[in-house]
Amino acid sequence: MSAEVPGADAGGRHVLILGGTTEARRLAEALARGTSYRVTTSLAGRVAAPVLPPGETRIGGFGGVAGLAGWIVGHDVTHVVDATHPFAERMSFNASEAQALTGVPLLALRRPGWTPGPGDDWTFADSLAGAAAVLPSLGGRAFLTTGRMGLHAFAHLTDTWFLVRSVDPPAAPMPPRTEVLLARGPFGLAQERELLARHRIDVLVTKDSGGDATSPKLTAAREAGIPVLVVRRPPVPAQVTQAVSVEAVLAWLRRT
Repeated sequence: MSAEVPGADAGGRHVLILGGTTEARRLAEALARGTSYRVTTSLAGRVAAPVLPPGETRIGGFGGVAGLAGWIVGHDVTHVVDATHPFAERMSFNASEAQALTGVPLLALRRPGWTPGPGDDWTFADSLAGAAAVLPSLGGRAFLTTGRMGLHAFAHLTDTWFLVRSVDPPAAPMPPRTEVLLARGPFGLAQERELLARHRIDVLVTKDSGGDATSPKLTAAREAGIPVLVVRRPPVPAQVTQAVSVEAVLAWLRRT
């Protein structure tokens, strides 16, 4: 896959990738194989030692819409790709508002969400709080994969035992009966099968992150007959053009 854009001037085309996802890294890798763009990936800084993509990186927030717009203008950004996590909704809205202020083209790279298939036993919730309200009726030993930043939503559940997997140690508040497993993905199907069996998990709690990188846990749950509690995605700016693959983003860059 080539990131080359015929006739492009590498000195005049600067792509800002709002990153933090597998797709953001793949896009940076694809662009790094060419010479048509200067690429900067921005990471939120929620992971202590992130795996850095090729190209330039910046870590930390921009300071809201005005800060993002100022950075775009001040660093001569010509294209912005919002490849943030599907649940990083504030950043997506900030990107949309910054685009309105600067006029710099914006594309959202949003991987499709998951859908249940034959044999799946899924229950949906609209928020972490909603998931916490439903969880006790589904099981007593939960594999909680909604991220370490949202554990407070489940902190009041004193009867449920939780397994939490995280790159960095989570902070309080968290459920009192919690075992933390520090690990960095992606995780394969065999690993997920073994984890569910070893910890006697009887319910999986996850966000609808989509993509292939974290989907093996869903397959393992289906095979084991374990119910899955899925938190739906938050709303995103409706006016922003979307792409569902790195290839589609590269095609957009060639056109703009």
